[in-house]
Amino acid sequence: MKVEIKVPEIGESISEVTLSSWLVEDGAIVELDQPICEFESDKATLEMPSEAAGKLIHVAKEGDDIEVGGLVCYIDTSVIGEASSSTKEEKKDEVVAPAIEEKPIVQAAPVFETATYATAHPSPAAKKILDEKGVDAGSIKGSGIDGRITKEDALNAKVQQPVAIPTPQKEVEKPLTVSSPPPVATIPGSRNERVEKMSRLRKTVSKRLVEVKNKTAMLTTFNEVDLTRVMEMRKQYKDDFSKEHDISLGFMSFFIKASTKALQKFEAINAYLDEEAGEIIYHDYCDVSIAVSTPKGLVVPVIRNAENLSFAGIEKEVKRLAVAGRDGKLTLEEMNGGTFTITNGGVFGSLLSTPIINQPQSAILGMHTIQQRPMVVNGEIVARPMMYLALSYDHRIVDGKEAVSFLVAIKNYLENPEKILLDL
Repeated sequence: MKVEIKVPEIGESISEVTLSSWLVEDGAIVELDQPICEFESDKATLEMPSEAAGKLIHVAKEGDDIEVGGLVCYIDTSVIGEASSSTKEEKKDEVVAPAIEEKPIVQAAPVFETATYATAHPSPAAKKILDEKGVDAGSIKGSGIDGRITKEDALNAKVQQPVAIPTPQKEVEKPLTVSSPPPVATIPGSRNERVEKMSRLRKTVSKRLVEVKNKTAMLTTFNEVDLTRVMEMRKQYKDDFSKEHDISLGFMSFFIKASTKALQKFEAINAYLDEEAGEIIYHDYCDVSIAVSTPKGLVVPVIRNAENLSFAGIEKEVKRLAVAGRDGKLTLEEMNGGTFTITNGGVFGSLLSTPIINQPQSAILGMHTIQQRPMVVNGEIVARPMMYLALSYDHRIVDGKEAVSFLVAIKNYLENPEKILLDL
């Protein structure tokens, strides 16, 4: 009996996935609930377990886009019964078989594959690519079922160069003197190109970033913050903090606590715009999204009710989500929602940037690298650890005065961190 294994329901907004890799080879015997392949959805990489024990028969190939409910493979459960029967037969006493008269072996005539409709016929997606390239489908050998030309075949197809037809020359009485062209300079080095299919995560990120730029009235305001007091506090208490909570005291907890304090004062920055309903949805909680760079791209997990967490609670949650993102173990639930986003380009050396809003949120805070810069303090020039802050916001919801005041409030909390502890 062959059991059909299909793509399961993953989430409301996910209708298609990409088969990123097979974990078990075609024809191998698998056990019930054994992971057999990995899917890449718009937000995360998911493992699919086997729904039965038996022989795995691949149907889809790595890199294929498959709709939810689409067939991925078969599990042949009959081989389990055959293996069991074979074991029982081996346990019986051996019986000497009578001699069988040998007969000449007649070789069967070769069977030739019969062409079908799929042979050398491109899929709709492949046909579109071939038409854009101007490549004839008849010049390509398909790698799909029955020789069907797949989207990958079309992407790899090379554009055929037109053959130059010589133009007949008129006879001349005297031969023309043609000067030889100057020698072409050869430049050392490789000029190879490499083509890779975009991952589903990268496609989704690209699509959403373009949507944000096109559908929101995005504006960015800047400020700078003196982190002298924060750095002094970290230096003074980092050892005691680490011993007490078994976690390091980083900068992110200060920025998240300062942001949640400011968000509670400026509700519009912690709100959503429901454009279809013409409504603004305000939140009395702060679910802070943190941008995390992973080997497969940018993901944005969420710290729930960050306003109620302590410094230690925030640091532990940041570390947990960062490790899960690095290892590809973030769940869809951990990345859904979020009312405000913080991104830290400073860890990569960014001095200043204009971050793009994480839709449908109304604002995002950009942190940057800390630099010792000359500042005038009490009439004297002194070196201070300074950081540029950037707040990108949707001007349809947030007015300029609110955005600037929000950023000034964060600056005030960070330059006077005792106000966070005193709930001022």
